[in-house]
Amino acid sequence: MRLKTLVGTIALLASVLPSWAEAGTLDRIKERGAIRLAVRDDAAPFSFKETAGAFAGYTAGLCRLIAGDVARQLEIAELKIEYVPVTASNRFDEVAAGRADLLCGAPTVTLERRRQVDFSVPIFVDGASVLFRAGGPSDFRSLGGHIVGVRRGTTTERSLSATLQQAGVNATVVPVDNHDDGLRRLEAGEFTAYFADRAILQFLMFKKDAGQKLLLADQYFTHEPYALALARGDSDFRLAVDAAISRIFRSDAIDQLFRASFGDTAKPSAILRTMFLMSTLPD
Repeated sequence: MRLKTLVGTIALLASVLPSWAEAGTLDRIKERGAIRLAVRDDAAPFSFKETAGAFAGYTAGLCRLIAGDVARQLEIAELKIEYVPVTASNRFDEVAAGRADLLCGAPTVTLERRRQVDFSVPIFVDGASVLFRAGGPSDFRSLGGHIVGVRRGTTTERSLSATLQQAGVNATVVPVDNHDDGLRRLEAGEFTAYFADRAILQFLMFKKDAGQKLLLADQYFTHEPYALALARGDSDFRLAVDAAISRIFRSDAIDQLFRASFGDTAKPSAILRTMFLMSTLPD
């Protein structure tokens, strides 16, 4: 009798466990009535924490719009948003491990990262640039012998040493844990220059009202396509996210979000407008 009971229990588990394992992100969202958004508090103007404690920024706002569209797709009257705080070093691990459904920071799509997670259609395009102190060196090739800063764990950090070497510039690269610290050290004279994606540098200058103290180079050193990271191999959820992005990009919501994130007078560049069009897939 005990043997029959044990065999029956094993058979029951065998029939149930595969359904749990095969349940996709959309099924889990519908079951929980909530979507888990991975957000950073230090990736302004894309994902950051306001003084009131709420998450703000371009990709944080975009993910909230996507959550509303996914709720309509799943016919959920009220979909809760659960924020999962992440860092530059663990953000992709949290998505790959299933602890977050969608990464809403400022993730650049790379082939290496696509081995760990999948990405949505592109949602922004930017590139690494450099911020100088006024009155000091204002040219990339004049940084030889100087100390330059960069955010740790970013694609900019990985590409900076190679960019300096290719240009024959012998500068000392010092990684920092966040952009605010990098800007502080630049203003204090500890750094001669600070490297990051150009949109981030523009936001830092705007936030600190440092337009006369700092100089932003026109040059781009890299091409950085941004997209939202999600679990690898979940094509149904990726389709739902891409469909939501396409509808958002076709509406006025994207212009409103852009102005709210980058300033009332900010306008998308020509290359960014082209990216919006290319990411807007027909139904």
